Amino acid sequence: MAFPSAPSVLWSVSVLTALFAAEVRSNIVYDDDPYQPVTSDETVSVGGTVTLTCRVSESDNSSLQWSNTAQQTLYFGEKRALRDNRIQLHRSTSTELSITIADVQLSDEGEYTCSIFTMPVRTARATVTVLGVPGKPQISGFEKEVQEGHIVTLTCTSAGSKPPARLRWYRGDQELEGRPDVVESVPDDPTYNVSSEITLEVSRSDHNAPITCAVDHPSLAPGDKRSEQALRVLYSPAVEILPESDLPREGEKFHLQCLGNSNPEPHSYTWMKKDGELPPLSKADGAFLRFEMLNKSDNGVYVCEAVNKIGMGQGEYTLLVQEDAADNVADPTAMSTSSGVDHAVIGGVVAVIVFILLCLLIVLGRYLIRHKGTYLTHEAKGSDDAPDADTAIINAEGGHSGAEDKKEYFI
Repeated sequence: MAFPSAPSVLWSVSVLTALFAAEVRSNIVYDDDPYQPVTSDETVSVGGTVTLTCRVSESDNSSLQWSNTAQQTLYFGEKRALRDNRIQLHRSTSTELSITIADVQLSDEGEYTCSIFTMPVRTARATVTVLGVPGKPQISGFEKEVQEGHIVTLTCTSAGSKPPARLRWYRGDQELEGRPDVVESVPDDPTYNVSSEITLEVSRSDHNAPITCAVDHPSLAPGDKRSEQALRVLYSPAVEILPESDLPREGEKFHLQCLGNSNPEPHSYTWMKKDGELPPLSKADGAFLRFEMLNKSDNGVYVCEAVNKIGMGQGEYTLLVQEDAADNVADPTAMSTSSGVDHAVIGGVVAVIVFILLCLLIVLGRYLIRHKGTYLTHEAKGSDDAPDADTAIINAEGGHSGAEDKKEYFI
């Protein structure tokens, strides 16, 4: 049996290699070709794991192969070709070859090729995009406390993002509008450094308010990376005077307290009384004005002045001393006597009214009775002297006619 010579074998291998290389360069895609490999592009963050899958609809028992961006074979069927422990076989069948790449680095980005050694050789490419994960943002500008009404400029910086990250500012839950982000590329590295500035005019309400810089990037879930610091604002005292009691009474102990809301805290308090001096029985004790025994002469407007290194604030309180509670307790005997007199007066008035009504009723009754008798007498007149009934009727009629000139009034 004759075997082909070595030069013939080498020539055949060279021809096949040339055909494969030409096919790879041409990247011919056959529509509706059951042997044409199908892949998909993938996106992965640095440090993550990506899965590359290559499938064909039908198989003629030809092997599938994955190659990296440098056209180095990673897997040929089930056989590992490159010694890189990050790359592992995920699944290998006659119609599928899937591999995984763990701990992905930026250098792993690029085009990967899946090939099937049919005649002709068919290929498909998958682009792997590697996202550079931005670092935790750093905020500067909080080094010093800011006085109320002044301007503060804060800067937020995040490094290592790819593509460039976007930085957002918040005060509490409210988003703030900062200047446009400044993006700088890193020499000899595909990542970017991003910075953003914001300028604020601070007020006392901003004291201890949280200012947050958050990173917005496709490699991160919302809120994954953010930094937060509190503003420190210096402001003068806002003064309020609190009484010990809302109803200060004469003869009692009493005090007023001066509250100075400020940063820093007030270092001195001064008590005054408008239109006069402090009462002799009062004593100023720092933030307190104490009264040993209240008197109505203590009534007036009291002023507290609180001072810190930023400035001064004043507050007022109007003191109105109530009468001693004991003076408002009535004498039980006096109350009883007064009550008795009131009842007697009321009883007398009622008796007089009743007596007057009774008298009116009696007079009215007698008057009605008298007039009623007179009427009956006139009606009967003319029948008393008549000898018979006919004469009585005639006399009565005559009596009536004669009585027409008479008028009777009834009350």
